[in-house]
Amino acid sequence: MPHTINEIEFTIFDTETTGLDPQAQDRIVEIAAVRFRGQERLARLHMLINPGRPISEAAFNINRITDKMLIDAPRADEVIPDFLRFIEGSCLCSYNAGFDIEFLNHELTIMGRGALSALNIVDILKMAKRLLPGLPSYALIRVAEAVGVKRQQRHRAMADVELTLEVFYRLKQMLLEKGVDDFNNFLSLFAIKSGLLETIVAQKLASIQEAIDLGAKLKIKYISGAGAQVSEREVLPQEIKEENNRSYLVGYCLLRNEKRTFRIDGILHLELV
Repeated sequence: MPHTINEIEFTIFDTETTGLDPQAQDRIVEIAAVRFRGQERLARLHMLINPGRPISEAAFNINRITDKMLIDAPRADEVIPDFLRFIEGSCLCSYNAGFDIEFLNHELTIMGRGALSALNIVDILKMAKRLLPGLPSYALIRVAEAVGVKRQQRHRAMADVELTLEVFYRLKQMLLEKGVDDFNNFLSLFAIKSGLLETIVAQKLASIQEAIDLGAKLKIKYISGAGAQVSEREVLPQEIKEENNRSYLVGYCLLRNEKRTFRIDGILHLELV
């Protein structure tokens, strides 16, 4: 049976760093995470890390972490294994996740370990852009304001995790109100890396190709990119198109009485009719 979003354990995490570029040997200086299921908090992790190099002036101006604060902190190779055990078996989330994941993978490389794999990783920024189209800014604090979260952004790891968690709850509630509660659909919409994602997409593509081969109609439940509106359609599929690393179903929509294009990751459910 597919799991619902509220049945899944998530971990939201955040990092603070010496600078913006791990390729220039910038390192993580603080990591924080909260693990939860539904509205229940399960565990909390927060640690400073001695990066073995100075913090840049630009980074200090944002996070106010000084080199003196880190002198007695453990090194990354002591902290990161604890973090990996903390997130094991959960869906990992972050706001602008690519940034944090790149730094985390850089630390793993320095330790002689491989990059994160076999994890479901979701970008909450991606959620915000899909569910709140048209915002003038998608900075975390602006999204928080847009969904009614009244909390300052302090640019420290745990404070930003707490802010991100509140934003996640509000965005999740928007999804649930649209009738989107299946975890596989959640991954299809918002994952940037997932052990399940390729399988989910492959199953959808196989069903679409079967309908094309049979000349059959498809009944689909679809969440649009503009306005994130959920609708049910009957479509006579004509082709599968690949464009800009995305897959699309092209077909004749019997609801609109015209040829339409649907993003595969926006198809929440489909069946042959």
